[in-house]
Amino acid sequence: MKLPQFSFFPGISLALVLADLGGQNMFAADGHWVGTWGCGPQLTEPGNLPPLPLAHSTLRQFVHVTLPGKKLRLRFSNAFGTDSVTLNSVHVALASSVRIADNGTIDLATDKGLSFREAPSAVIPAGETVWSDPFDYDLPALTNLAISIYFGDISATKITGHPGSRTTSFIAASNAVSAAKMRVAARTAHWYILTGVDVMADPSSAAIVVLGDSITDGRGSTTDSNNRWPDVLAQRLRTNRATANVGVLNMGVGGNGIFGGLGPSANSRFERDVLNQSGVKWLIVFEGVNDIGAGGASASSLIAAYQQYAAKAHGKNLRAYGATIAPFGGHSYYSDAHETARQVVNAWFRTNTVYDGLLDFDAAVRNPITLTNLLPAYDSGDHLHLNPVGYQAMASAVDLTLFVP
Repeated sequence: MKLPQFSFFPGISLALVLADLGGQNMFAADGHWVGTWGCGPQLTEPGNLPPLPLAHSTLRQFVHVTLPGKKLRLRFSNAFGTDSVTLNSVHVALASSVRIADNGTIDLATDKGLSFREAPSAVIPAGETVWSDPFDYDLPALTNLAISIYFGDISATKITGHPGSRTTSFIAASNAVSAAKMRVAARTAHWYILTGVDVMADPSSAAIVVLGDSITDGRGSTTDSNNRWPDVLAQRLRTNRATANVGVLNMGVGGNGIFGGLGPSANSRFERDVLNQSGVKWLIVFEGVNDIGAGGASASSLIAAYQQYAAKAHGKNLRAYGATIAPFGGHSYYSDAHETARQVVNAWFRTNTVYDGLLDFDAAVRNPITLTNLLPAYDSGDHLHLNPVGYQAMASAVDLTLFVP
């Protein structure tokens, strides 16, 4: 049998891909896998490590999915670990309340245990990623899904995670994967190990992947409220008939840059976080403010990177949309030289023929009198990140016809 060609990237082994081929029906005739939720993983910094050791404890995390589905699979990553991670047991359930912080309560009628190659547990080698076996599940759109992991061995310091979850997670020092509530548990606003949820969707369904930094990651949004701008965009897409089958994958990483910053740079994570997501049809590029403000990157270097991203996306038959950099006047990033670089980048985005469309976030959130600043009503207070009203304005400015399949 001739195997399909794959583009491999760090953290995915040939053995795991072949196992995926053999047991997960990647190419089902009546549908395909599409990401309904995901996050950009990185090595967890010391200040963001779990407040309680994960080893031999239960971690309950909540994610806000975008597309519905009747068959799911979950992705778990040990990409930045130096030791293997043991998943003794993993369960999913729907949150029983919109208030996640209320003891992490789940609807026990929806609780379901996962398997890995038909076993109830899995070991993730250092540097690797594993998928659960596909499983039947009635997942509504735009809902909170709880994923509870009872760990075996896992490092206390070298943990793959996503610090900017803006969502409460719960850690109990026991096996509590099917507990209705997590009353006696430590709490933290970070995700660990879990990096993706896919649904088996009809052929017309697809996902948008957003490559971004802390503004996309949602700094300034409300914990447990899912009011980042990609969340609001997902709500708009779902309630618009022509785009109801479009999901959103938020690959924003706080402090991230094209060339550096926190987490893997956008350049180094592009293949993993964009090209290797399931069922992606569109890419939004909203990076660059940290490169300008913290790294002093030139507009020409950023534009060269944007051109490469568009070319890579087009090479995978994705439509690529560029986003202008929002104002940061009043923040420590601001200088005349940095503002000039921002303006040059934004002028290029508005006139280039490389990208397939534009999201003009600068025009949507700037102060019309002081163009170098955010509109005060949208400012979270640090003059760089937006508040929920500002994120609503960003999402509302997106032309939904760009995403009609």
